[in-house]
Amino acid sequence: MTARSAVLAGVGGWVPPRVVTNADLSAGLDTSDEWIRSRTGIAQRHFVDPGMSTSDLAVEAARRALVSAGTPGVDAVVVATMTPDRSCPAIAPEVASRLGLTGVAAYDLGAVCTGFVYSLASAAGLIATELADRVLVIGADVLSSVTNPADRTTAVVLADGAGAVVLRAGRRDEPGALGSFDLGSDGGGSDLIQVAAGGARQRLSGRTPDPADFYFTMDGREVFRNAVVRMAASSRTVVRRVGWQLADVDRVVSHQANIRILNALADELDLARDRVVANIDRVGNTGAASIPLALADAGASGVVAAGDRVLITAFGGGLTWGSTVLVWPRLRPAERPGDPMGSAAGTAPATAGTEPAPLPHHPMSEPPATGPATR
Repeated sequence: MTARSAVLAGVGGWVPPRVVTNADLSAGLDTSDEWIRSRTGIAQRHFVDPGMSTSDLAVEAARRALVSAGTPGVDAVVVATMTPDRSCPAIAPEVASRLGLTGVAAYDLGAVCTGFVYSLASAAGLIATELADRVLVIGADVLSSVTNPADRTTAVVLADGAGAVVLRAGRRDEPGALGSFDLGSDGGGSDLIQVAAGGARQRLSGRTPDPADFYFTMDGREVFRNAVVRMAASSRTVVRRVGWQLADVDRVVSHQANIRILNALADELDLARDRVVANIDRVGNTGAASIPLALADAGASGVVAAGDRVLITAFGGGLTWGSTVLVWPRLRPAERPGDPMGSAAGTAPATAGTEPAPLPHHPMSEPPATGPATR
């Protein structure tokens, strides 16, 4: 019997309508548009409006991925997030219910910015063991909810968004099949990226936590060094396992941390910087959503085309990292208001090493659709 593989069947993304420019942030911080662009590559990002939560973003991205896949139903829903609506329960069951997916397996997975890659691996396992034929994998974060508005190093980077893919059971040798995974962690660096309060370590019944402990913090220098080294090593491993050479890779879709990390990763892998997909200029660092948003962006605009060999790699808190590969399949474009994400005014996603320019309103940030999907 031929082993089942997880095959990419659809992709979609969504960001909230509210656009926050560098000029908007500069008004309240000791910074400027030039400072932000030169260090992060970001020109604008999207924030939720009051009353909007991570599950709302996840539902909208999922709708678009389901349309792209041409299926209203799946057997399981996996949500990668570090900003769930509440500490418990998980948001995946609620997201599934709002999509009309009653009775399916649904759970959250927390690996910060690596969460989407870990979730792909988890979903691939469900398919390989015949626990599911189709799995909806979502990466969604509202990082503005944990952003310290007075911290210039994080306030200019973090953003809100969601991306999703549908995986189906298929053959290992067909386009879209996820190849080998490489996953890793190093808990010795757990304090390099964190939100210190909100868990069992700082209980409300004990000392009153410092309000600053509820904000996202990171050691930028150490994160940069670890991100480049870990993603490069993981990328080499997974490429070798499937019998490719790094030179065979057409596009790298990495966690969109900042443009300097994307450029350094390309250099470390000895790849031209324009092979690394970058949409961070328009959406910022959206955490677990960054990779699926970049996939949706690149696929819709044609930056990634059918037959391209794609390397996906991520790094995040924990510390965690992971990579996988696939040959990009022909996908049905998701039905969205306006132009596909990344093609507004004829503009495709930037590539690492290019100077980002101001872009028009993000076309995937139209008001949410109404009504559940029908299974």
